[in-house]
Amino acid sequence: MLVETVDFSAAAQAVPVLVARINGVALNSASENLAPEELRQRACTELLRQAAMQAGLLDSGDTAAGDGVVTEAASAAIDAWLERELPVPEPSTEACERHFAAQPARWRSGERVRVRHILFAVTPGMNVVALRNRAEACLLDVRCHDGKTPGSANDGFGASARKLSNCPSGEQGGELGWLAPADCASEFARELFGHVEVGVLPRLVHSRFGLHVVEVMEREGGVAQPFEMVRGAVEMGLRQQTYVAALRQCLQLLAGAAVVEGVDLDAATTPLVQ
Repeated sequence: MLVETVDFSAAAQAVPVLVARINGVALNSASENLAPEELRQRACTELLRQAAMQAGLLDSGDTAAGDGVVTEAASAAIDAWLERELPVPEPSTEACERHFAAQPARWRSGERVRVRHILFAVTPGMNVVALRNRAEACLLDVRCHDGKTPGSANDGFGASARKLSNCPSGEQGGELGWLAPADCASEFARELFGHVEVGVLPRLVHSRFGLHVVEVMEREGGVAQPFEMVRGAVEMGLRQQTYVAALRQCLQLLAGAAVVEGVDLDAATTPLVQ
């Protein structure tokens, strides 16, 4: 599985460490250099911890550890605050049917893809702009050589994977084999399944591990499922979609009312709250 093969051993580039804060509460220490996504995660959690405290759900004596780990009391208070502030309505049958009809490929059973990738891993202290530039250059290069037989002498994708990928699969030219949706990280799966593309994808794929240049080598489409067979999954997907949108808006409002230092919350594409 993709999750099991990622190698985070790439050396981090040394950069000055800034202490980020939410309303004066430190999110990291001066010796702790965090990746941007982890720093945003801590910021979102701290925004919610302070909101729960302000609402009287958490004792004012509760303190942030500064390492991103909240107390059990704070975790329970955040859950209680979210349950109170973000009630999620049950989706109607009509809404579920529209959601199902709009994404028919998503509900297919047995879909598989044969994939290879080149991973540019994001590690603490990494210059993300420089990393993206390298990934974009690699994507352009392998797309120019798309169509070459894997393993052949002119297989540019395989050569680039062996040279550049931060995943152990690079030694095999980036080959991950046949994958089902459950075999890889959800954000990676969203880019692979429910589509018809074959070949090198025209965009970088973002995951919790970094940036991926991806080639879909083969697809097996699976079997279409009737609405009633997947209704539960459709309802869950809609509830999650509604909750994520509400949570994103909530965090934006909390951030707008807070003094935020040293962390770019506008860059978060999803609410990074565990």
